[in-house]
Amino acid sequence: MRAIVVSKTESGTTATLTDFPETELMDGDVTVRVSHSTVNYKDGLAVTGKGPVVRRFPMVAGIDFAGIVETSTHADYKAGDAVILNGWGTGETHLGAYAEKSRVKGDWLIPMPAGLTPAQTMAIGTAGYTAMLAVMAIERGGVDKGQGAVLVTGAAGGVGSVAIAVLAKLGWHVIASTGRTGEADYLKGLGAAEVIDRKELSEPGRPLGKERWIAAIDSVGSHTLANALAQTKYNGAVAACGLAQGMDLPASVAPFILRGVSLFGIDSVMCPKVRRLEAWRRLAQDLDLEKLAAMTSTIKLDDVIATGSEILAGNVRGRVVVEL
Repeated sequence: MRAIVVSKTESGTTATLTDFPETELMDGDVTVRVSHSTVNYKDGLAVTGKGPVVRRFPMVAGIDFAGIVETSTHADYKAGDAVILNGWGTGETHLGAYAEKSRVKGDWLIPMPAGLTPAQTMAIGTAGYTAMLAVMAIERGGVDKGQGAVLVTGAAGGVGSVAIAVLAKLGWHVIASTGRTGEADYLKGLGAAEVIDRKELSEPGRPLGKERWIAAIDSVGSHTLANALAQTKYNGAVAACGLAQGMDLPASVAPFILRGVSLFGIDSVMCPKVRRLEAWRRLAQDLDLEKLAAMTSTIKLDDVIATGSEILAGNVRGRVVVEL
């Protein structure tokens, strides 16, 4: 079967589209014929070797898939069932999604969410599912749209695009932060009420700033997250789910002890199944599918490696579906 395989070399790692023997699929109780996948920022790191995502070699890359069960000994699934997978180490320690088949543990799968097609689930992918987990986190933080605006950083990326669309449908006043100011019309089309330049947040700032928003969803990290926290209103909530600017957090405790701000960490990889199912139920309910279509482009497996480089360079807007 055709697959994108990441191999270790003396100088690092390389990713190639090649033939991969189906007999080399790893242990699992469900074998899925993959129909669609996607390219997330994490996938870009994996196929370019610019981040330590892959931890077993050789590795079939790809952290998400949608497909049809071919064989199963798992009690919850039978041949012909439509399923999706996000995370669980797929594409990192377990052979991943950029192949025509994948064998995985049935406990990692969830049924195809009602109301969504396989292509739509991968247009959402880990990026969109992470965005919904972040929305759910700020809701758990006790804030709502009546208390102020919500900031979304990395707004033109996958997480940001889905977050804006969901939050706008829920009635929030969304402030979108992006380094691509030429995408302002795109972001306003998704539902952003304001668009600000990321330069306002990406440089070292003060421990506390003027209170500007009651909540924030950050996929950037580093100074951007620190400034988002510093400008969050009293008793606000911030969800952190990415590191596009960096893994560091050069912040102070001031927002937490002087304004009671809560910081929620979002992990999509090992997220418990009950919360995972709720996130996908909410996506089917709270994401405008016309806006999802507007933020989505479609490629073939042959284009994944090049797209991975482009997503790291910040040249990919919204979401990318891979048709296998």
